[in-house]
Formats: sequence, C-alpha cells, structure tokens
Amino acid sequence: MKKNFGKKNWMFPMPVLMIGTYGEDGTPDVMNAAWGGITLEDEITICIDTSHKTWGNIAAHKAFTVAFGTADKVAACDYLGLVSGNKTPDKVAKSGFTLTKSEFVDAPVINELPLTLECELVSMNEENCNVVGKIVNCAAEEAALTDGKPDAAKMKPICFDPCAHVYRIMGDAVANAFSVGKLLHS
Repeated sequence: MKKNFGKKNWMFPMPVLMIGTYGEDGTPDVMNAAWGGITLEDEITICIDTSHKTWGNIAAHKAFTVAFGTADKVAACDYLGLVSGNKTPDKVAKSGFTLTKSEFVDAPVINELPLTLECELVSMNEENCNVVGKIVNCAAEEAALTDGKPDAAKMKPICFDPCAHVYRIMGDAVANAFSVGKLLHS
C-alpha cells in the first residue's frame, strides 16, 4: 500500500545543474540549481529565484550555460549553491573551478565539468521564476565520450535527492531503451 504525503516536489532523478553567467561588469558567476530540465528538443527550463544574481545576469546578457555536476566535483558544485554571488563575487575562484568564455553565447563554460549546454535566452517569467533557454551548442570533453557520444558512466553525473537532501550518483544501466519493452510484445 502507498502512503500519501500530499503535495511534494519529489522527482527522481533531479540533475545538479550548474548555471554559468556573466555579471553586468563581466564577472563570471555560477550557481547550483536542481529545479530544471529539458522541455523541448532544443530548450531547457530552469527555476531560478529572481533574487539570485544569476537571474539578473541572464536578463542582462540574454545567455547562460548549463553544466552537469559530477561525483568528483561534488564539493565545488555544492559550494556554488551555498554561497550567493550577491555577497561573494569571487565565489567561482573560491570553488576551484576555472572558466572559459563560450564560443557560442555570452556566458562562461566550466572547464572541469565534462558536459555543457550553451543557451540563448528565450524567456523569463518572474511569476514562476522560470528561465527558458534555447540550446545552441552542446560541448563534451573527449575523455567523457564513447563511440563519439557523451557517456554517463565516464562522467559520473550527480543528482539531487530532495527527500534525503543528499547528492546521488547515477546508477548502472539496467536495460536498453526502446528495446527491452519489445519482450512484452513477442
């Protein structure tokens, strides 16, 4: 029997999204945002409170990057979610991450994280804090590729567990998608 909990935002997995932006003065900023995901084939939607420096940075530059937190960089990713860019302008340097300017949008790429989506701003909605970006490029470290495509097993992306308030690593493959279900139709 299932136990009812009422309204909860429990969804698994919740990727750890590292949002890269530039401030109005060109200072790089990165925040950790767990509330987001792909909403169209070439769009991502992220919930970012309007009080965050990232909100204003995106509004000013009309661009952002989204990297995915990894097990080997979990402390730096968590730090960037704990510390406000409004209060600690050099928080990226303190995290140990280094940045490179994107070739496609006016936003920074985190060098130490293997997969990055580079996005142009589509819309911002202050009522629900949603930021929608059009993905114009996806960049992946060659060391994180298998057969020319990003390999989650090599990247070890982390997910946020909203029930236990912990980060979890993505698990092992359990079946081939768009294939295992065919066994039910034979």
